Amino acid sequence: MGPPRLKDAAEIEAMAASGALLADTLDLLADAAAVGVSTAELDDLAREHVRAGGGQPAFLGYRAFPGSICASPNDLVVHGIPGPRPLADGDVLSLDVGVTLDGWVTDAARTVVVGEGRTEDLHLVAAAEHALRDAIAACRPGGTIGDVGAAVQGRAAREGVGVFPTLIGHGVGRSLHEEPQVPNVGRPGDGPALRPGLVVAVEPMLTLGRPAIRLAPDGWSVFTVDGARATHAEVTVAVTDDGPRVLTPWGGPDRW
Repeated sequence: MGPPRLKDAAEIEAMAASGALLADTLDLLADAAAVGVSTAELDDLAREHVRAGGGQPAFLGYRAFPGSICASPNDLVVHGIPGPRPLADGDVLSLDVGVTLDGWVTDAARTVVVGEGRTEDLHLVAAAEHALRDAIAACRPGGTIGDVGAAVQGRAAREGVGVFPTLIGHGVGRSLHEEPQVPNVGRPGDGPALRPGLVVAVEPMLTLGRPAIRLAPDGWSVFTVDGARATHAEVTVAVTDDGPRVLTPWGGPDRW
């Protein structure tokens, strides 16, 4: 695909506007994810909110994906297609949203526990957010993509959870998927350099079980092979001269 396309200051600001709409959408979905609500209802809510904000759902129709969001409960790691299934008490639900605004795409995900969660599930969700914070901190000029992967991998090990080596982040900008790929495993100092103007979607995906996956017959839904629960935390982050800048600050800017 060629070298990463670096963004200038004005382009990063335009992406931040897209990211603000996305973050607001994710927070809205997190609040709406309650017992008895279906993932199709959450999909409708997201689509209406994004369009009301002047944007378009970036996932809808992407490679024929049928939903406006990805909604992935429990052992469904990522790329879950929204449907009529009602959420149940204790479900661990990953919500992944993409927004296109004025031609700029941002991508982010968060995981919520519906109702009363098990201790181990709450730990898993927190571990993914800790890993995401560590990965964001690594997105600095002079670093490398390997630093980001090493940050996620190291945090997962310290938290006692598994990280999927084949599920990765990516560059983002005019397209949903741009160079470079951003693995969740790596060695410090390896891989492409992190330069000011690089914008990437960093997305730890962790599990309580074996870090192995299977693809469902629908061609999209990615499950854990052992039925263990999984979680997904993601932001779009720009590498700047002043350090990392989160462009999709779901949960509020102070969270990151």
